[in-house]
Amino acid sequence: MKLESVSMRRNEKLTEKWVQDQIANDPSILGLGDLLLKDKERLQRNAGRLDLLLQDPDSLKRYEVEIQLGATDESHIIRTIEYWDIERKRYPQYEHAAVIVAEEITSRFLNVIQLFNGAIPLIALKMTAYKIGEEYAITFVKVLDEITYGLVDEDEPVAEPTDRTFWETRGSKKTLTVTDQLLGIIKEVEPKAVLKYNKHYIGLEVNGAPLNFVTFMPRKAHIIMTVKLPKTNEHDELLKEAGFETLAYESQWRQYRLRMEAAPDGKQRELLASLVKQSRESFGKST
Repeated sequence: MKLESVSMRRNEKLTEKWVQDQIANDPSILGLGDLLLKDKERLQRNAGRLDLLLQDPDSLKRYEVEIQLGATDESHIIRTIEYWDIERKRYPQYEHAAVIVAEEITSRFLNVIQLFNGAIPLIALKMTAYKIGEEYAITFVKVLDEITYGLVDEDEPVAEPTDRTFWETRGSKKTLTVTDQLLGIIKEVEPKAVLKYNKHYIGLEVNGAPLNFVTFMPRKAHIIMTVKLPKTNEHDELLKEAGFETLAYESQWRQYRLRMEAAPDGKQRELLASLVKQSRESFGKST
């Protein structure tokens, strides 16, 4: 079947909001990784609204995404950079990248964007819509990648409830089974703990109340498990010696982030149980 591309700017159905919804429902279509939606139409003080704020669940890197139908122009570029700058100053604990999305990125404006790249981490994506029967599909092609840089409070997502089926789709049945096994370790410390399924993470609940001293984020092949503990050299060394794969420590929420493909056993299990116990005890003191 020959795909028929269509002009989005000239199509009443293919609005900017339609594009936002497609990306919000599945951020991976941008080709930037398995990202999560943090916010949509995010209000910027004295500067309008950011179309989309996305985040990588592993690295915690954030992407400020601005969409424009038709060709990109000066205002689109300036707006994208401005929103990126506001967000990075507001939340400096995260790495940030500005993402320009347009149907057409002309050579002239590509040259302008390239001038900024190196000082500003910029990504440019060309989007194309296709008509398939009575439906429409959209694709994204990266025409400019960022130059890699080295190295929350009120903006954290509301714990919007969902169910196990949602996470079997976002993650997998295998990683949900591993989550159940990890819950078994937690129950040794907090016997009444049960899993509480939220849109952005799986937390804990005791007697109907949230108690998130540990949380989970199942992916397709692994789980990101957070344990609320202060970052210390002792904890770092113990995790390293036990062979745990740790991700960037989340300073804002004072929690370790562990990447696991299976439930630990032996010495790893003993250490994890000890850390979970410490987390529960310190969490109890702070709540």
